[in-house]
Amino acid sequence: MSNTLIKETIQFVKDEATKFGAKTSDSNKSYVFRENISEDALGDGGYFGFISPDEAQSGAFSDFSFVIMPSKDDKGWIVTLGIGSLGFKNDYELANFPGLRRLFSKLIDQDGFCKTDLSDIETSLPKNITGREEIVGIKKTIDSYTKVLPVIQILKEPSSETDRKKILAFLAAYAKIREWPTNKDHKKAIEEALRDFVKEKDINDQEMVKNLLLERKYVVLQGPPGVGKTRLAKKISEDLNAETFFVQFHAETSYSDFIYGIRPSINTKDLSYEGEEGVLIKAIKKAQELEKQESKENVVLIIDEINRANLSNVLGPFFYLFEYQQEQSEINIEIAPGLKISALPKNLFVIATMNTADRSLAVVDFALRRRFAWYSLQPKVIKAPSFYLNDFLEFKRIFDWFATSNEMALQPGQGYFIADSEDKMVNRIKYELLPLIKEYLQEGLLASAKEDFNNYFVNRIKVPLYE
Repeated sequence: MSNTLIKETIQFVKDEATKFGAKTSDSNKSYVFRENISEDALGDGGYFGFISPDEAQSGAFSDFSFVIMPSKDDKGWIVTLGIGSLGFKNDYELANFPGLRRLFSKLIDQDGFCKTDLSDIETSLPKNITGREEIVGIKKTIDSYTKVLPVIQILKEPSSETDRKKILAFLAAYAKIREWPTNKDHKKAIEEALRDFVKEKDINDQEMVKNLLLERKYVVLQGPPGVGKTRLAKKISEDLNAETFFVQFHAETSYSDFIYGIRPSINTKDLSYEGEEGVLIKAIKKAQELEKQESKENVVLIIDEINRANLSNVLGPFFYLFEYQQEQSEINIEIAPGLKISALPKNLFVIATMNTADRSLAVVDFALRRRFAWYSLQPKVIKAPSFYLNDFLEFKRIFDWFATSNEMALQPGQGYFIADSEDKMVNRIKYELLPLIKEYLQEGLLASAKEDFNNYFVNRIKVPLYE
């Protein structure tokens, strides 16, 4: 049956390639098809698939390929984004686009593997993949090409519907990077083949963060501007039926602002000073009052832009108390005259926000990271008539393909794409998004995306990035 299944699969991938826009005429071909599926080759170098159209029909080849490596039976095959044994000729730049890895990493499951660097042709596949019992029949084949298989997926049952979908997804991704599609039907076919693998998970951030807060007590919401960090913090406080205290940190925020300080009195003729409680003291006292009343009401302190201040100066010895598992101890910290505590009230919760796009701020130290739980908010599609979906998706496409993992933290959130009218959206693009992207580029960020951004702004608002 093996040879029959191989031939059926070859015909399957050729037919699907045509649906994805591949051309096979000699004058305008999209690929060269290679196969080495003789009985002797299976398990010892056998494969079939598509390589670059400028390669020869035989011999060693270069660049990325779509390859399936079958075994002598109907189990334990692999589908892979491979690299020819000659290495890179034209695809080295392609291999270094973060979006290529981002795309293919979504196509694999626990039975697959994706290198962290798709241009790497020096590192072998890990033993937990090459040693898998399911692919023992093609171990020699894999060992022969182990350094040039940056992405692989094990196919336990190649004839099954599940594994056919995996093959189709790899082929669709290959068609996409080879720019096979030339019309809407081709693009739709590719989108359908990839849909189940690349669709965004529908995550209820509000519920997730609320549960995390109840478990850990102190949470930092981090993400780029426009993802709704502060808005989410306020909604969670409402969900918890809590009394909310709010403060926004800045570069000059100090211990005396946040916890307790001495201020000169301006209501008397003689110079005098009086103590002033900061928002943290007020929140603690309110929580203690509710505890004494045996109230079920909570207190939530929202610290906006927590990383804008020098936290060592702002918190001082109080830093010790931010332990979500802290129990009453013999150590009492005096945080204000007449107020000593050994632990924060159990009904006091803290939600802080941090803008990951603000490169001028210092990295948060590990002591704070250990005391808080960290939840990342990502730009996401929202259902609202005032949401400009196409603009959002174009920004998302550019960031997905060009941005490194660190640069993904710069992607403008959904808040940038909400406007009451087309004129207001155009103004938002011209006076908010365009300056933002120019600033990124001037700092050497997203440099490879410059032309795509420029094309977007020219087409959308008739304004180039650079005059």
